[in-house]
Amino acid sequence: MKPSSRHRTTGLVVSLCLAAAGRISAAPIVAVEGVADGALRGLIEQAAAEPGPAPRTAPEGRRRASEASRAAIALLRSEGYYDAVAETALSPGATIRPIVRITLGPRYRISHIAIDWAGSPPDAAAQAAAVVALGLAPAAPGRAADIIGAEGRAMARLHKLGYPEADLRPRQVVVDHADFTVTPTLRIAAGARVRLGAVRAVGKAPTRARWLASLAPWKAGAWYDPALLAKLEKRLLETGVYDSATVALSPAPKTEAGEAGAAEAAPRTVDVTLVERKRYSVELGAGYSTTEGSGADAKLTRYNRLGLGDSLILTSRLYDIQQKLDLELDLPDWKRADQILKVGGGFLGNRTAAYDDLGGGVRADVIRRYDRTTSITVGGALDFASTREKNAVNLLATPVGETLDLFIATGLAAFVLDRSDSILNPNRGWRLSLEVDPTLISGGRNLEYVKTQAQLSGYLPIGGLGTVLAARIKAGAILGGSIPNVPADRRFYGGGGGSVRGYAYQAIGPRLSDNTPRGGLSLTEGALEVRQKLTSRWALVAFADAGDVGDSAAPHFNSMAFGVGAGVRYDMGFAPIRLDIAMPINPRAGDSPVQVYISIGQAF
Repeated sequence: MKPSSRHRTTGLVVSLCLAAAGRISAAPIVAVEGVADGALRGLIEQAAAEPGPAPRTAPEGRRRASEASRAAIALLRSEGYYDAVAETALSPGATIRPIVRITLGPRYRISHIAIDWAGSPPDAAAQAAAVVALGLAPAAPGRAADIIGAEGRAMARLHKLGYPEADLRPRQVVVDHADFTVTPTLRIAAGARVRLGAVRAVGKAPTRARWLASLAPWKAGAWYDPALLAKLEKRLLETGVYDSATVALSPAPKTEAGEAGAAEAAPRTVDVTLVERKRYSVELGAGYSTTEGSGADAKLTRYNRLGLGDSLILTSRLYDIQQKLDLELDLPDWKRADQILKVGGGFLGNRTAAYDDLGGGVRADVIRRYDRTTSITVGGALDFASTREKNAVNLLATPVGETLDLFIATGLAAFVLDRSDSILNPNRGWRLSLEVDPTLISGGRNLEYVKTQAQLSGYLPIGGLGTVLAARIKAGAILGGSIPNVPADRRFYGGGGGSVRGYAYQAIGPRLSDNTPRGGLSLTEGALEVRQKLTSRWALVAFADAGDVGDSAAPHFNSMAFGVGAGVRYDMGFAPIRLDIAMPINPRAGDSPVQVYISIGQAF
């Protein structure tokens, strides 16, 4: 019977493959023999790799072979081959190539794995959970990486169960050469179990204590859980007003001996360190269309003015067809986490082929976010508008109508589900949006109706050549209204860069005899795009759009308009610049043969 040999170590052999990971050659200079497993042989070749040219002399070759054999043995021990033997040689012939011949021997297996608690152990439930988290069954290969991973899982489980100061001590590993087993004993100091206390702001960022405390996803006295601290950090960063947010437990109190207390103590304060972003930001934009004309946008944002993670946004828009001045206050995590209050008001003027109006109003919306891409919005708006409608053509072929002074109360209920990979430049996924707007109008006209809209878009990458197939469908209906009772600026219109390309803005649907758009009570749109990436910045697009606006709430599809075209995109990093040229397939009298659109972001 073979005499047993047994030795004790205080650590695992560290795999040299980590140190050699950056030294991989295209073709291994050192030949590895005796290892049939291709994956294991590849690891050995990586560990044995050395930068520089192949050896030119025999002494250099023997040196390289010797170093490679040491690296191979270290790697094999970390993989559980504790009896592996490596012999070195040089290949015969004029070309000098080091050779490492491996005799693997048996692969050692885990006998069992245990935890030795240094100091006071955690409670029984935590001890059992830590053992389960190890995840190493008896007879598993005795790999160093697996044992280290087991340590990490046990530590993570202890942290999750409320032991933030859990710490590793030097492990003990027994390698038994008699029965080819490895018996690791992990040594862990659990420390005290900690309850979470009050939230405290640290730093100079002006932040209201009550608002900050309301963001904490725990109640005072809850057991420590790193996921809770991470969630608070995520909520703060999502407000967009901080450059960084760090959430951590305050230091543990010291005992009389000067050491951190090990027994369960009073709840620990949670320190939040916030660094504000620059208080102001300015954004500028511009667009052009052959029918909608040109214009520019500007937005000035003041961050954290109230110390509530808030944003105060002043927006101005000056286009040929629209002028706007608006002020909005956004309050994140209003009343509860993941809920945004938006209140605002402003003045708006429109000058279009179908109507002219001038007015202003106020609004308030509450957005409830369920994750980064799913939200429900409820809100309302009160507006006053002086609207000049064009609803007939006189004997001089001039559009005529009436000027209405209207008070409009509008409700809002909307749902958004976005599973795409980008807001402005999606390449995969899909989006769904639904909106219902009950409306009450008084003044120059009295009526009630409900405006509904739904849109679905999808993005599918094809192959690995940068091709994306994108599609969109949209439908809308005004229920309870009629033409001409529904004010012109509240009707549906089709045509333009964000609708059916190839047609002028508002050009699709019912018209007066002089081609003035009349608008409708229903809307149907569809689009199909093929987007082909040429370089990291440039892409080409081919598209086909279709749409119809009907004079009844039920779509009839008997006057569908079709447009086709092509475009180019230049990706600026945050969004692409879009240039599209389109033509109508079935134009009507007065339609231009070509339309040009320039904007930022994809068409949908």
